[in-house]
Amino acid sequence: MDDDTVEIPKITESPRPRHRRGEPKPHRGRTAAKIGMRVLTSIAALAVLSGTGFAWSAKTEFDNGFTHTDAIGKDAPRSLGGDLNILLIGLDTRKDLDGNDLPKAILDQLHAGDGDNGGYNANSLILLHIPADMHKIVAFSIPRDDYVAVSGIPGYDHAKIKEAYGLKKAATETKLENAGMKDKVALERAGREAGRASIVQTVRNLVGVPIDRFAEISLVGFYDLADKLGGVDVCLNHAVDDSYYSGAVFPAGPQHLDAANALSFVRQRHGLENGDLDRTHRQQAFLTSVATSLKDTGTLTNFSKLSGLMDVAHRDIVLSDGWNLLDFARDLGSAGSISVEFRTLPVLRYDNIDGQDVNIVDPAAIKKEVRAAFGIETTPTTSTRAPTSIVDAHNASGYPGRAAQLSTALTKRGFPAGTVANGTRADGTISTIAYGTGAETDAAQLGDILGLTPTASPNVEPGHITVVVGTDFTMPAELVPTTSATPTTISAAPAPDAGKPVATTIGSSVPCVN
Repeated sequence: MDDDTVEIPKITESPRPRHRRGEPKPHRGRTAAKIGMRVLTSIAALAVLSGTGFAWSAKTEFDNGFTHTDAIGKDAPRSLGGDLNILLIGLDTRKDLDGNDLPKAILDQLHAGDGDNGGYNANSLILLHIPADMHKIVAFSIPRDDYVAVSGIPGYDHAKIKEAYGLKKAATETKLENAGMKDKVALERAGREAGRASIVQTVRNLVGVPIDRFAEISLVGFYDLADKLGGVDVCLNHAVDDSYYSGAVFPAGPQHLDAANALSFVRQRHGLENGDLDRTHRQQAFLTSVATSLKDTGTLTNFSKLSGLMDVAHRDIVLSDGWNLLDFARDLGSAGSISVEFRTLPVLRYDNIDGQDVNIVDPAAIKKEVRAAFGIETTPTTSTRAPTSIVDAHNASGYPGRAAQLSTALTKRGFPAGTVANGTRADGTISTIAYGTGAETDAAQLGDILGLTPTASPNVEPGHITVVVGTDFTMPAELVPTTSATPTTISAAPAPDAGKPVATTIGSSVPCVN
């Protein structure tokens, strides 16, 4: 038996043995002591959970103390074979879960303005992939300014990905208020629940893989976590001075930051070489530092330290329904030092839309990169023959010319052109590919190009493929000539530098970042 494993003895009722004549009676004191020791041993064994020293009663209290959400949805697609995809979001709000402003003393420490600042932006977005064999965790940071398709938000079909939460929350609360709801706490909770579902759906549509677990941590949660850990260790490639915005003023090199400065470290984006992309590396470094601190300080084996983290977790974290966080942490811990690779979703270029600085992305390329990194097998689509199936393009996006543009681009790639027509646009219309008899192979090849999953349909003619261009459609970069004058032109300038993937292990040293 391993040193850190406790074997829990079975406690059973046995018939009381009868004393036989001629045998000395057992001394009552020794008997009581022996029984007492057995009871204490049993209680001590039961009080230990997988070597962490965490009492069963405390485990139940910990599990039941979270706010839970149905953001993922019971009918949502799930990963297969025991793999887990987890979406972590950091919510940039200065309010608690009931919509009340945080105390001024805390706001002063956050260096982030008052309750009217920040809105409800998901400024930190990280998608974790944990394979069933726990061989390697892959984590993709999603830059908050990525300009992506959204659905179910009145007046919007595209937005910065960070805004999918707040925009949906505001729309939901307005609708409920118009219907007569007056309770501010009930409005806040209903709005946030809608916001969570919106950000999950938006990310899932962008990356093209299932999301199995979801966790939300508030802005003050980053502060509280760092505070309970006694600060975090970080390392900077260059000195920074962002005193006006985030309050980050740090020298180059390794250093230990208190909670307030750790939050400034995570929040800074002005004055960085790669702006929003460097910020994602800051978040990755913060998570690595937290994991290292938890391991080095023995927090998970110290009940008093763990109790402090429990209070922070219950106050600042929201979990998806059915997620038992303690069992999850135990499973991760039993796997030892798992290798972790932090990556950042690619950005094509920076742009300005409606007065906002945004990141232009290629959803088709993102889906391919994420699936490859997560080890998700795809059906080979490479063919030695040219496609023969006729592609019909229907424009349901509401923007004139998109179906014709796609049809022209696909014709240049060897797909025979079919009809080009306007479809019926509905709020949230998504792009689809459907194929008729005999067109499966060509549809798979087209789906790989467009980042969409083809489906067979009896409503599509044999030998035909129908593409519906929805409000979520973005022309893949590989289909856009660099000399085109269309709004989807790919700039000849180098793509923004997302940096090399950060390779580390749980509990390893903290990487240096910009």
